[in-house]
Amino acid sequence: MRIYDIILKKRGGGRHTYEEIREIVHGYAEKSVPDYQVSAWLMACFLNGLDEEETFHLTKAMLNSGRRIDLGFLHGRKVDKHSTGGVGDKISLILAPAAAACGVYVPMMSGRGLGFTGGTLDKLESIPGFNVNLPDERFFEVLKEAGYAMIGQSDDIAPADKLLYALRDVTATVESIPLITSSILSKKLAEGADAVVMDVKFGTGAFMKSKEDARALASSLVRVAKRMESRVVCVLTSMDQPLGVAVGNALEVEESIAALQGGGAPDIVELTSVLGGHMLHAAEKTRTAEEGKARILETLRDGTAYERFLKSVVLQGGDADCVSDTQKLPRAAHEKKVLSETGGVVGGIQTEEIGTASVLIGAGRFQKEDRIDPAAGIIVGKKIGDEVEKGEPLAVIHYNDSKWLSQAAERIRNAYTIGAEKRGEFTLVHETIQ
Repeated sequence: MRIYDIILKKRGGGRHTYEEIREIVHGYAEKSVPDYQVSAWLMACFLNGLDEEETFHLTKAMLNSGRRIDLGFLHGRKVDKHSTGGVGDKISLILAPAAAACGVYVPMMSGRGLGFTGGTLDKLESIPGFNVNLPDERFFEVLKEAGYAMIGQSDDIAPADKLLYALRDVTATVESIPLITSSILSKKLAEGADAVVMDVKFGTGAFMKSKEDARALASSLVRVAKRMESRVVCVLTSMDQPLGVAVGNALEVEESIAALQGGGAPDIVELTSVLGGHMLHAAEKTRTAEEGKARILETLRDGTAYERFLKSVVLQGGDADCVSDTQKLPRAAHEKKVLSETGGVVGGIQTEEIGTASVLIGAGRFQKEDRIDPAAGIIVGKKIGDEVEKGEPLAVIHYNDSKWLSQAAERIRNAYTIGAEKRGEFTLVHETIQ
């Protein structure tokens, strides 16, 4: 069949067969179909949509474009966690060792930050020596010994997804629920997990701005996963303010370690325990998610989650001294306080602006080739519902390069809406779809 005819069919609102989707997806992965034709097809899919069956076909084709990891040598169910991305989202660093401490194997292939959201791999690499590029044999060894391992996606795992995502990124076709669904599921199903718990975020610091869009994505993920004979549990959470107080790689590692040692910000602990509860339930370690939540909290209190994290750092080549003494993590040379120009109560935060400010000072990247400063970041001093006085710090910027410092400070200041009275309580966890 001609690729031209496949594009024409979707442009006219037609429905694809599996063979048609496979032809264009595998052809692109094998370099027999050019960028310009796939770009046209992606735009046709973006504008005319893909139904559930077509999304299932696309997920299957992307999954089958590369190899699948076989974790059958591990006894028990393997459960992963995925987040759709947010500002200050360091939950994976805490959750994976906590779940592992409860007897769940967690094979986690994570990504790097791009745009205003941070990436788990970048955070881990702020620990000197930490290696996220493990060959299969070493990945299996770490997973077996520590109960979890966190690595980057290899080139032969769902390679079509990697190519299609890069093309979507430059053709304005990212925000499509069917395309997002197939992208997430093809990667997660290829890594050998039996179930995945997904943190689907919405709000001012998420790619999905509305709860309705997040709910639609969650429903799509759950339904298509069932057709792939896998289990997905989606938890809808608000990203209308940063998670915790740290935004930036080494700063977020430090905050994560505090949570693993029984401290940490309340919202971090809450979300870790909620997602972890679902992971334990999906792994059949507990009768309910609530029971699982209690067990996760116990691992944070008794130090077993911290012990797992420390073991993982050592096994993946990281400097254990930086974990036991976080002052040895990369530190920025300078700090700048961002002062409030008015007094009142914080009524809202444009969280994406906080994330963008962190990128401007070197904590993230606008392009994949950009280098990251692991020490750069922001400590958020005020969150929704907090009282603030004129001249009081809203946040503190940790930086080495001052090139975009003033612009970063201005973005942080403008991100805050401060009013005369409290508008209502902020709700982090909203609903579960499974």
